[in-house]
Amino acid sequence: MTSTQFFQGQPQKEPISQEPVKAQKRDGVISSANNFWKKDDSSLKDAEVLEKQVTSWDVVTINCTANLNFSKDDWFQGLEPNFRQFLLYRHCRYFPMLINHPEKCSGETYLLIVVKSIITQHDRREAIRRTWGQEKELGGKKIRVLFLLGVASKEEERANYQKLLEYENHIYRDILQWDFLDSFFNLTLKEVHFLKWFSIYCDNVRYVFKGDDDVFVSPSNIVEFLADQKGDNLFVGDVLLKARPIRKKENKYYIPSALYSKSTYPPYAGGGGFVMDGQLARKLHRVSESLELYPIDDVFLGMCLEALRVTPVAHAGFRTFGIVKNKNSKMNKEPCFFQNMLVVHKLLPPELLVMWDLVVHFWTPCCHTHTPEGRGRIRWHRKLIL
Repeated sequence: MTSTQFFQGQPQKEPISQEPVKAQKRDGVISSANNFWKKDDSSLKDAEVLEKQVTSWDVVTINCTANLNFSKDDWFQGLEPNFRQFLLYRHCRYFPMLINHPEKCSGETYLLIVVKSIITQHDRREAIRRTWGQEKELGGKKIRVLFLLGVASKEEERANYQKLLEYENHIYRDILQWDFLDSFFNLTLKEVHFLKWFSIYCDNVRYVFKGDDDVFVSPSNIVEFLADQKGDNLFVGDVLLKARPIRKKENKYYIPSALYSKSTYPPYAGGGGFVMDGQLARKLHRVSESLELYPIDDVFLGMCLEALRVTPVAHAGFRTFGIVKNKNSKMNKEPCFFQNMLVVHKLLPPELLVMWDLVVHFWTPCCHTHTPEGRGRIRWHRKLIL
């Protein structure tokens, strides 16, 4: 099975090939289901040595077959087809690059904004470029932007969308793309590919913001927050503590107990958006190579942080579930609440464009008034645009 057949959204036939496992960087046998997150010190040291030698993306071919070493075990046979597929190919760690822009990390960059997207969502990328994803300098601090993509998950869409993406990249030159399918389980692949890419090309990047393509971000608020930070190992976002694996099969984030038997996850930041120190990103790359991949990308990063003994920091300005968790609440649409936020999740392109205009160009400042008609009423003042 080639990389372009991973996770098509259709039941897969059991692989019949008995070829030995061949994987980029990782030829070892997958560990048992209950200890796959354990740190392997020897492989971590090997990764550190290798990182010093690599100066460009070094994966140029796809060489990956199913790992059948555990395929007849009872715990494996009891899994749903998509989880069996994931485990059979979890060792396939790295894939070739289709579009690369190493120049994005040339010179001194204070904040590198990295956005996870998929090939069909051009409208989201365009909305970000028109709003918070503009490359600029804030107080002399350079901000640059990249979008992370795989290839189209549906074969019938692949050729046409690839041509459109190549034209989009020709115009904006802000795309990183690898030759694996964009699917939910492959989000962790996107994570480790970026960390490897960053470790190769980005020695002079101070901080990284990484988020989804449906978020509102205030780069100026992020830069203001970072100005007060000292030391390394900063990892800040909307942190979840003692989150429990979801066992309901109908849930998007369902995880069978055979794959993860612990009752809680390590602390991790919601994948909608977080900020990390550039030095920490390189450490995360090294430690990620000593861990088996996990289907949920933000939980996987939490496992990497745990292995590094780094605790993610919670910040009230990161709202990866919206201003309030009730997504239909009117508070989630109020511009005044956005002015002091760093990241707000779940805005589609039309909502993002409107909110950006309201927050940046029209409504400021926001102040609270206490009146007999209603305490805490918000009054907006329209700023004259000349």
